[in-house]
Amino acid sequence: MSMQWPALLSRKRLGSQENPSENSTRTDFQRDFDRVVFSSAFRRMQDKTQVFPLSKVDYIRTRLTHSLESSSVGRSLGTLVGEQIIARHQLRDFEAADFGSICAAACLAHDIGNPPFGHSGEDGFRHWAAYGDYGRPRVEALRGSQREDFLAFEGNAQGFRVLTRLQNRDNPGGMQLTCATLGAFTKYPRESCLQSARHQGVSAKKHGFTAQDRELFAEVATTLGLIRRHPLDAIWCRHPLAFLVEAADDICYRVIDIEDGFRLGHLSFSEVTDLLLPMLPQREREQVRLQRIRGEHEKVEFLRAKVINQAILQVRERFLDCEPELLEGRFDCPLLAGIGIHAEMQQLITVAERKIYCTPQVVEIEAAGFQVIGEVLERLMQVLDDIAERGERAMPRSRMMLLLIPEQFVGPERRPSEDFYLRLLGLTDYIAGMTDSYAVSFYKKLTGISLPGG
Repeated sequence: MSMQWPALLSRKRLGSQENPSENSTRTDFQRDFDRVVFSSAFRRMQDKTQVFPLSKVDYIRTRLTHSLESSSVGRSLGTLVGEQIIARHQLRDFEAADFGSICAAACLAHDIGNPPFGHSGEDGFRHWAAYGDYGRPRVEALRGSQREDFLAFEGNAQGFRVLTRLQNRDNPGGMQLTCATLGAFTKYPRESCLQSARHQGVSAKKHGFTAQDRELFAEVATTLGLIRRHPLDAIWCRHPLAFLVEAADDICYRVIDIEDGFRLGHLSFSEVTDLLLPMLPQREREQVRLQRIRGEHEKVEFLRAKVINQAILQVRERFLDCEPELLEGRFDCPLLAGIGIHAEMQQLITVAERKIYCTPQVVEIEAAGFQVIGEVLERLMQVLDDIAERGERAMPRSRMMLLLIPEQFVGPERRPSEDFYLRLLGLTDYIAGMTDSYAVSFYKKLTGISLPGG
């Protein structure tokens, strides 16, 4: 069994009955990119942590700027690969730019479901579900994927919800992106709880959709012809272009976190050049242009661009070499793991963990993120449960605090669902969509630390 490129590049839009656009000036995949750009969920990423939470330095990347940069790299990777794939398979109905646009749109959205405070925000949800005084016994009563959706809360799965359900919520399929873009977006095409033996490979290490969204992803997978890995578990082989999306993200955060660390003074100029120069061919290390650049910041920017370009070229070759295994679902490891500069790219992570990710500036605010997310979940979940279970007999405090939660996350006419899983899912949708600053402000007002006008 093998996946086929014409199906993998499907222009069918999830939830829409309309035929693919015939407008040649703006393709369906370019429309996907534009829909993400103009979404409110994408705009909120300008105030979501990449590495340095609530940074006061304008230069430092946020989730939004990281996503834009990843999208640029993804477009280059997709286009370079697309040229060769089209020639190999004689895909007359597609252009190399289609591959680039799919990867660019998927990269643009790859972090759209991340909660406030970065990865520590994800940990905050998981910690509350496993150890919260109120949360733990409630989550324990759930079963299977409904339970694991919270114990293993995952920003990637939340991103699939944003794209297919939460953004443009009155539309079937949410933003109604093409199945090709949704397939390339989904790094982990599996549900959170698998009944069979542990599945191997990078695509199976996390989940990419919640129990509520299982059927939505199944429709995407069927349209694309993704290979199902088990007859009972909701788990599929990755869309081949998802490996390029992953590579674009990996290239950007590894190289750019080092640049940001240098800008903030956590790494010296000599440390950065010692990390980046070995990844360039000898002729580029001795380039006259580099010697002409006088400023250290400008030299680091130049080296960053050169290293990213080198990584792109090597990932392209790796993908093309492995294309048959990708289509057959036999390849399931990061593309970066097989390129010539893999060891040097790994060293970037090692240095960042030692000198950047553990700085007080990062750790202190991430620790506060646990408190913010946990406390907001604890208090608002009790409010929703009180209203759902007691109705008009609910405490006056609960009826008042219910007004703090937007109706779309509660239910029609602010009536919480009778199903605890759906109540909690709605609340996590609300909190995960908060920006860093809004989450802090909301927490202060909820706990009485700060009062409006005070």
